[in-house]
Amino acid sequence: MIVPEMPPDLLSDALSVLSPVTHVVGAFDLGGDWAITYPAHDGLKVFAVLTGRAWLRVEGEAEALLLETDDCAILPNGRRFVIARDLAFSPVGIEAIPATEWHERVATLGGGKDTMLLGGHFAFTGAQTELLLGAMPPILRLREMAGRNHLRWALERMREELAEAGPGSVSVVRHLAHLLLVQALRLYLASGAGRTTGWLFALGDPKVGRAARAIHAAPAERWTLPRLAKVAGMSRSKFAERFKVLTGTSPMDYLTHWRMLLACQHLRSGHVSVGKIGAMVGYESEAAFSTAFKRVIRCTPRQYGKDAV
Repeated sequence: MIVPEMPPDLLSDALSVLSPVTHVVGAFDLGGDWAITYPAHDGLKVFAVLTGRAWLRVEGEAEALLLETDDCAILPNGRRFVIARDLAFSPVGIEAIPATEWHERVATLGGGKDTMLLGGHFAFTGAQTELLLGAMPPILRLREMAGRNHLRWALERMREELAEAGPGSVSVVRHLAHLLLVQALRLYLASGAGRTTGWLFALGDPKVGRAARAIHAAPAERWTLPRLAKVAGMSRSKFAERFKVLTGTSPMDYLTHWRMLLACQHLRSGHVSVGKIGAMVGYESEAAFSTAFKRVIRCTPRQYGKDAV
């Protein structure tokens, strides 16, 4: 039986080169006058309100957000933040919560019973993370109804695993956390909330997305601006303009950066020579590949491969 090849999936491609790593997944059962402050962070933090409500304020933002049951928030820019029943309460640092309050990754404060929160922290080990995520706002609230059932399912399963801690629960929670991350990004892209620029926004545009999928399907192809514009079904000038508005970069720069991100994946594996990697991503000589790689990644391919080991 021949299984048909799936079409290029830009979000999956992006996550594959970002290499998300789940640092922390946990839940909070909160009661009383609770408020928690978090330090600056790398990567993304995701919070979901399972029951109750919570105020969220990010450092440098004039307005706080009220998160209610089933709301989900993404914090992509690493600033310090406070999450609280009331922002007037004096917060406790997340690191100051006593170990005795944690049981199987669930912390109970003030007797619980008021608000249940679930949070995850995702760092990214891939190169050029900022280019893929773009200039995302410092706080994103997801309230879109489409897809909420999938998000809720992931949250419920995570809460069950955290509460029961059965055999293999660490692995299950890790996989569910990645599912939560993907679903949160799906909702964000579908809603267009806080949209600025970034590579991921090629996903939602039918014409630009068609060209981006062509690049992902055949990165070594000799793509030119006219060829990509033809794939998109647009004039060259309108295609170039639309592409830059959505992604913040030109089509040819997108191609170059995508090739370099794929090259980084191969270099981290340590199993393929530099010259062969260059050919795999569309360069006719090792010298041309090395020059392009150094310009984008800011070190030579050999240095990158050595540091990644």
